[in-house]
Amino acid sequence: MKKFLNDTDSLLGDSLNGFAKAHADIITLNQQPHFVQRANRKTSGKVAILSGGGSGHEPLHTGLVGKGMLDAACPGQIFTSPTPDQMLAAAQATDTGGGVLFIVKNYAGDVMNFEIAAEMLDCANATVLVDDDVSLPKNHSIGRRGVAGTLVVEKMVGAAAEQGSDLAYCKALGDRANQLTASMGVALSSCTVPALGKPTFDLGATQMEMGVGIHGEHGRETLEMASATEIVGHLAEAIRLDLNPQKGQMILLHINGFGATPLIELYLIYELAAQYWQKHDVTIARSLVGNYTTSLDMAGCSMTVTLLDDELLKLWDAPVHTAHLRWGC
Repeated sequence: MKKFLNDTDSLLGDSLNGFAKAHADIITLNQQPHFVQRANRKTSGKVAILSGGGSGHEPLHTGLVGKGMLDAACPGQIFTSPTPDQMLAAAQATDTGGGVLFIVKNYAGDVMNFEIAAEMLDCANATVLVDDDVSLPKNHSIGRRGVAGTLVVEKMVGAAAEQGSDLAYCKALGDRANQLTASMGVALSSCTVPALGKPTFDLGATQMEMGVGIHGEHGRETLEMASATEIVGHLAEAIRLDLNPQKGQMILLHINGFGATPLIELYLIYELAAQYWQKHDVTIARSLVGNYTTSLDMAGCSMTVTLLDDELLKLWDAPVHTAHLRWGC
């Protein structure tokens, strides 16, 4: 294992300190317990939008704290859920009377710990559960995983909260955005968790893992390497069958890198995906390409599609200013 590292136990804390110093104009870091919150003055009565999860997916979630998006994010250890005391402290620090909305990826640890925090919280609160991964069937025993579509939900809901929408509206909006979003990922290599010191799964030199998650887990099937066009076809077809977009439907197309795939390849994937959706008479109204929901040093990517209407389009376009997503400000 070759990584820039002093000690596995201090990696998260040292990284958070560096992140806070690099983006001190946008966020502040609370040390005990760890959470990142907006640096600007709190607006009285605004719904506080909180998210979090295991580290290793940067810039999700800490890099998405700021104007027009998250009010706070709780980072756990690598691929490990944050603790309820982190979530409770972050909620108490950011609530200004409008209530708190938790955005939670559908993983057992995250769900359980956010539920515990919500039960201890003495202000109005609600939860949006993100489960956009179509590599798993809808009737899967633990449900579908929350993956790169989480960013889309956070952006839509963050914009609505910034504009003054109340807790009930933001909750309903988050649920709707999640239902209109689907993702599918593929890995060309596993990732290496520093504390483990070796890849989380093995792939042969000519193999790829289709339907992979973001925690270094196996996908739904191991396939022989194929052309980029064929890989895009696998991803897009699974999403199309799930969302069933009609002709002329506007979509947001998000090509997300898992950490070790260069942009030249991600933009190739975008070009091929654009050809696929245009062939099916779907209109790509908005795009996002880059490493946003990563899996440490995994080589691979995911495709996320959100069905857009005029309301969601305006919320996506609304100003946002975070460390890793910004426009209109």
